[in-house]
Amino acid sequence: MTHAYTPGLRLSEKIRISKSRNLPLPGDVIVKKDDIVKSDDIVARTNLPGKVHSVNVVNRLAILPGDLRKNMLKKEGESVKKDEPIAETSPFIKMFKSVCLSPITGNIESISDITGQVLLREPPKPVQISAYIDGRVVETIEKEGVVIETYATFIQGIFGIGGETTGELQIVVESPGDIVKPEDLNENHKDKIIVCGSIIYYDAIKKASDVGVKGIVVGGIRDKDINELLGYDLGVAITGSEDINITLIITEGFGQIRMAQKTFDILKHREGSIASINGATQIRAGVVRPEIVIPYNKGEIEKTSDTIAGGEASSNEESAGISTGDPIRVIRNPHFGKIGKVKALPSELKTIETEAKARVLEVEFSDGQTAVVPRANIEAIET
Repeated sequence: MTHAYTPGLRLSEKIRISKSRNLPLPGDVIVKKDDIVKSDDIVARTNLPGKVHSVNVVNRLAILPGDLRKNMLKKEGESVKKDEPIAETSPFIKMFKSVCLSPITGNIESISDITGQVLLREPPKPVQISAYIDGRVVETIEKEGVVIETYATFIQGIFGIGGETTGELQIVVESPGDIVKPEDLNENHKDKIIVCGSIIYYDAIKKASDVGVKGIVVGGIRDKDINELLGYDLGVAITGSEDINITLIITEGFGQIRMAQKTFDILKHREGSIASINGATQIRAGVVRPEIVIPYNKGEIEKTSDTIAGGEASSNEESAGISTGDPIRVIRNPHFGKIGKVKALPSELKTIETEAKARVLEVEFSDGQTAVVPRANIEAIET
């Protein structure tokens, strides 16, 4: 059978997911193997070292470096408060006394009688790692983190902004081609992850943020609306750390693009479930896709165990490629955003519009039309 390798977006209604939850620095893992955790449970924690501040005390006091220690009021390791004196001179005439105040609240890190510098460090910043998804701890890595496993619906998007968040999934449109308006959103959507249709504009995003929506899943978006939301031109290949209080997952692409019917149907079927989403996107080496993870509870797993048992997979598996009949999405013009099935995979090189020779495939769209598309211009939809 003709076969080709190509990048793909995973779209699975029932799949086994494994997620590694790792600390940025060695710390404490506070759960055990086989523990059942919820998405907002803390599984590991550590402390990030505070910022270091350098104070040139000898200049402040007009003394020699060798005289620094005898003029210090604090020793190495001692705590200080902001604007508290840390060193002072003791002149014969008190009115000529010089005092050096601490610029921060923290600790004395070091005192150098060679350079005359005193280093102060801010208090450590606690960092806690949550489970992110409901599931079972299948592995613990001492001082590093855990691996959590669950059965879930798993959908990857094309682009996203904003970090991890969790909330109840709610459909706010009748069909995947609809457009959500600001007046469609209200306080009932607070703390929800809402599923929209073909596009959402800035005014509706702003309204969603104002009422407390945690996340938005939508087919398309305009880059101008993203820039208005962020207050700057994104223009980078890595997202996920934006300082906004809402996460956006774009399933199809830029512009007004009807959400794929299968994606919409799966999300509608899981409406009311708790979903975990992450808008982090990296489009260069080490591709990272925005994702929607909707875990099943134990009862739901038991009801669908026969289906799941035949389709287990890890979300980290590599794509096996595409074959004739597989669903794909075109990711470049002139058919950008269209979804179809692979009709043929010719092995010979073809001359394309740029007059370059490339490997192509023939795709059949839902309306029956066909097109020849370079293989580099498509993305597999993994099911």
